[in-house]
Amino acid sequence: MKKTKKAHGNFKLEKSARQDFCSLTREEIERREGFFLSPYAMKSKDSLGRKHPEKEHPYRSVYQRDRDRIIHSAAFRRLEYKTQVFVYHEGDYYRTRLTHTLEVTQIARTISKILCLNEDLTEAIALAHDLGHTPFGHAVEAVLNELMEEEGGFNHNTQGLRVVDFLEERYPTFKGLNLSWETREGIVKHSTTHLKNCPDDFISGWKKQPILETQVMDVADEIAYDDHDLDDGIKSGMITEEDLKKVTLWNIIHKQLKKEYSNLDKELCVYLIIRNLINLQVTNLIDTTLENIKKFSLKSFEDVINCKERIVTFDEELAALRRELRAFLFKHLYCHWRVLRMTDKAKRFIRALFQIYFDNPELLPPNVMKGSNIKRNICDYIAGMTDRYALEEYKRLFDPYEKV
Repeated sequence: MKKTKKAHGNFKLEKSARQDFCSLTREEIERREGFFLSPYAMKSKDSLGRKHPEKEHPYRSVYQRDRDRIIHSAAFRRLEYKTQVFVYHEGDYYRTRLTHTLEVTQIARTISKILCLNEDLTEAIALAHDLGHTPFGHAVEAVLNELMEEEGGFNHNTQGLRVVDFLEERYPTFKGLNLSWETREGIVKHSTTHLKNCPDDFISGWKKQPILETQVMDVADEIAYDDHDLDDGIKSGMITEEDLKKVTLWNIIHKQLKKEYSNLDKELCVYLIIRNLINLQVTNLIDTTLENIKKFSLKSFEDVINCKERIVTFDEELAALRRELRAFLFKHLYCHWRVLRMTDKAKRFIRALFQIYFDNPELLPPNVMKGSNIKRNICDYIAGMTDRYALEEYKRLFDPYEKV
């Protein structure tokens, strides 16, 4: 009987201790980051903070809150009906900006975990990286950049920052989502391309490298859209088996699979090749990045941003094979006549929408006018549209039989 009571008492103690252990405060999360993350990872406690001072959450780190704010934003939900390559009404199986974003996030988190980087920050940047994208993909981005030339141009990275800093309205005391400096920098700096109209607080450090979490997200984005655009191109019939014989990476994986399996169903074969392509690139990226970290003797995130070269890279052999793949996609998919027809049509009606709003600002909904610059207001409105809404708006304004 005594043994039973003692055992029961020990069970209570163990259960209580386990409950205490599982109750993570923000301070405990920050302490664990210091213990488990690499010295060159970005730690929550080292964040430069938010534009508008806020009391931080007791149970979530600064980057976990960023992630949650992004997921609950209107701009994030609209990604579901924004074009990756194929317009939403062309089929249910093609990627959209939302599914692409989720795929990028999954790849980026995997890489970040293995490199012992800050997964929460990597995830936040990945989820937000396409928030500034226009409907109908890069074609419309080019049109808006041209139309906004006198106003500083248009770029989806800087537009994404504008979305989270100004256009989203979720709080009574300030505009925007008030994300951390590191997440905001990741949105605007994950590409090395020089950006017009970039906020001053990022211009001063423009020549410095992004932190590793941003670099990881940037390459994960490339891996995702290269391989998944290839998959969608095959599904659409725009890319044929004969075309694929010209792609070295495809042939390497295809030969390996033929040795392992016989009589594979075509659809399953494509799936396995795409999966193995991603695995090959992710593995090579991790191995090469670890070599670079050792080569440059990185000891802190300050060492990363002051490094003369990007750390997160592929080796030279795979980089060359990837350039071949991207050239193939440009020729056989992005320049396919069916894609070009749709993008040309999108350019024409987006120009028409912009012009009619500019000539008749009273046609804009009242909540669109968020500043004195009429062109920037129109640009914000069009950039935030989904493919579906843009098509419907065009019909409302130009089709005499369409109800307004």
